[in-house]
Amino acid sequence: MLQVELSNRLISALNLLEPDIAPKQQVARLAEQELRRRLARYQLSDRLFRARYGMTLEEFEAAEIVKRQGYSFEVETDHQDWDQAVDGIRTIERQLTLLRGEA
Repeated sequence: MLQVELSNRLISALNLLEPDIAPKQQVARLAEQELRRRLARYQLSDRLFRARYGMTLEEFEAAEIVKRQGYSFEVETDHQDWDQAVDGIRTIERQLTLLRGEA
């Protein structure tokens, strides 16, 4: 296990954010909060693309929408961003599970 020494300034900042909790738990909570923030951003992107195209990413790919739309820059970009969001959701969910010790 990696051990890190925290500066007094960092400990003070952590204590402002998460008072009366050990530094290890403070850092774990901050990591979880950041992961949840990123998860929410990816989920929002997924919802917006689902609404725009009226289908899931898997359905979008199976229907070959990019090809049917003539490989337009907008649709190609949407596909890449959507794929990144869906992959991000899976990745963040795995990281949250590991962080919580559920794996």
